Amino acid sequence: MRNPEPVASESTQLVVGLIGAGGIAQMHAPAWKALGAHVLVQSIAGAEALAAEFDLEVVDSVAEVLSRAEIIDIVTPTSTHESIALAAIDAGKDIVCEKPLTLTAESSRAVLEAARAAGVQIFPAHVVRYTAPYATAHRAVTEGRLGRIAVARFHREGSSPAIGTWFQDVKLSGGVIMDLMLHDLDQARWTCGEVLSVYAVQNPATVDGLIPPFVSAHVTLTHVGGAISHIHATWGATGTTFKTGFSIAGEKGVLTYSSLENSGLALELQGVAEEGLTIPDAPVRESPYLSELRDFAAAFRGGPSPRVDAEDGAIAVYLAEAAQRSLDTGQVVVMSELITEQEEAA
Repeated sequence: MRNPEPVASESTQLVVGLIGAGGIAQMHAPAWKALGAHVLVQSIAGAEALAAEFDLEVVDSVAEVLSRAEIIDIVTPTSTHESIALAAIDAGKDIVCEKPLTLTAESSRAVLEAARAAGVQIFPAHVVRYTAPYATAHRAVTEGRLGRIAVARFHREGSSPAIGTWFQDVKLSGGVIMDLMLHDLDQARWTCGEVLSVYAVQNPATVDGLIPPFVSAHVTLTHVGGAISHIHATWGATGTTFKTGFSIAGEKGVLTYSSLENSGLALELQGVAEEGLTIPDAPVRESPYLSELRDFAAAFRGGPSPRVDAEDGAIAVYLAEAAQRSLDTGQVVVMSELITEQEEAA
């Protein structure tokens, strides 16, 4: 693993305010430290332990974080993202926000509009865009290696977090689609293009606002240009091995990946030797969290736009909300109609 170079010298050291100390904070904290940042951490619980592990400074309040930090990194439960982001925008701070950007399309659009009005940059932490197999697949598709895409399949599965926690309440987490599947909804759009329509099924169904602790959802997206994406996400039994993968088929060939095999990408092209898409084994690669936060930090300091922006974050939430509406109605949801409805209601 290569040694990262700090984004700034000591005289211009980044000061990052990490709000939250849960699982994602465990990933972001060492990445910010590797980038040479001074990291403040504030959380209802766990701040002291996180600070001790990664040499962070504990602060007592969100207000202190907002007054001292240059960048606010929101790694709290989904239902709190909107209020913290709006407070950071009011304070004129640039923002990194763990996915999903907010819990609803309406609130995501409100956050985007507030950020634009204040001249604040906000980037959603869609880390899968920085994960080597997915980034390489995106590049292969945009370079035309597979030709016109016909069908793409994405899957993601892991041990359920929805056992006696806030994840089980659809009003707090948005459920398996808004939480776990959001990554692959974003990947499908990033790789296959803008989405025309969404159809979703889930088993077992959500009852009285409670997500079943063990649940699978399937979503079908129809893209501009004719490609179809099938996306599957599962919260499995406790101890389920986390696994992801995809298969992208175009007129020239097929590109596949499985995290269980950890053997890079498999590219099958008609009459063409495989070359140029080999992914080294994961242990020798840089953390995607570090790559992501380096990209964001550079953009905050006037560098090029990062691989994912606020609009991408909002559209991913729109796609998840469309999938939820499809679950509720049993009907295909047309994205243009949903977006128009949301804009007229704003």
